[in-house]
Amino acid sequence: MTAEAAAAATEEATAQAGTPEGVGGALTRIGRVLRRRDFRWWFGSQVLGASGAATQAVALSWVVLQNTGNAFWLSVVTVCTWGPMLALSPWAGALVDRHDRRQVLLVTQSLLLVSSLTLGVLAATTRLPLWLMLGMSLLAGSVGAVDGPARQVYIVDLVGREGVASAIGLWEVVINSSRVLGPAFGGLLLATSGAAGCFLANALTFLGPLFVLWRLQPQSHEKLVRPPKQPRAIRSGLRYAWRTPVVRACLPMAAASGMLFTMGIALTPLATRSLHLGGGGYGALMAMFGVGALPGALLAAGTSAPSGARVRTLCVATGVCVLLVAWSPTLVLTFAAMALTGFASIWFIATANTLVQLRTEPGMLGRVMGLWSMALPGTTTLTGFLISGIGESLGARAGFSCSGVALLLSALLGWRALADRG
Repeated sequence: MTAEAAAAATEEATAQAGTPEGVGGALTRIGRVLRRRDFRWWFGSQVLGASGAATQAVALSWVVLQNTGNAFWLSVVTVCTWGPMLALSPWAGALVDRHDRRQVLLVTQSLLLVSSLTLGVLAATTRLPLWLMLGMSLLAGSVGAVDGPARQVYIVDLVGREGVASAIGLWEVVINSSRVLGPAFGGLLLATSGAAGCFLANALTFLGPLFVLWRLQPQSHEKLVRPPKQPRAIRSGLRYAWRTPVVRACLPMAAASGMLFTMGIALTPLATRSLHLGGGGYGALMAMFGVGALPGALLAAGTSAPSGARVRTLCVATGVCVLLVAWSPTLVLTFAAMALTGFASIWFIATANTLVQLRTEPGMLGRVMGLWSMALPGTTTLTGFLISGIGESLGARAGFSCSGVALLLSALLGWRALADRG
């Protein structure tokens, strides 16, 4: 780090320490991070990218269902998309630790662009065969296994550790906005331009990040420490995660939260079978989650130094809110509890992610973030079947309760490891 960069980091840390908590402090910290030109450009490019991914997911699910007439293949697409994160994330994290994150992202974003462009061109010219859609999903999932931890560590390169809480909180704002905007835009494109339009629109969203990566060559706030080559690097990453109490406690929490964020698996049966809602009611439940998620993400972005005690408290609060949604006796309470779930869950997962990054040694950050991606969303390829099985055998309310119970158990398991108060 240069003398100027060190001075800037010191000034930033001092300012962060002097910033009060609360709404005013949150807005101040968010504004301070957004004033960094490099991060502002990168953040802006990600807004469209997240919505583009959701747009493509809508189109891909539609085409698969139309071509096969069997919803089973939707589960196979999900496994192809997220399964590689479960299998490849430890290796991907070691790769990220060994190489410049900007260069890694240039490769991954380019490959994802080519993948979406290929789907778009083929969808416009011919009928997409199932094997090709599954193969492209597997390719995108494999590339995403590297892209995910690289993007998380690249944020630290851009803003430094003193700004990582605000950056992660802002990213959660983007993700939750994309959950609303992406499917809405995807549905509109699907109706007007067909699946090809959705695929091509997603391909275009990669141009922004690629342009930013090409133009920016930020001075990393962390010195790149090259780990030993595979497989020793993978084993050292696993040992480090196990021996670091905060990381060991937060990874199961991330996996438990993934059971909640796969809304299509747990919420759809709850809305239709137990609450007897139609499509509008189901959409309203999703909207209530988003309404609560936005202030939760902003609170996470305004946190200067999250503590283990806060993470475990938010984990318990999220678990309780999930159970309240599942078993509330009235629809009014269900909708209110859904908003509380969005608020608590996003505040929780962003805070836990920040704590893990801040407590991890710089040379291990890629491998730990690889394990984080393995837990969330990688484990959803397994937990989705668990939720479906419990929902079919014990009822939709029990299926939706799975994530709440898992969150409470993970909080209990990590209670002592997260005892510090900052």
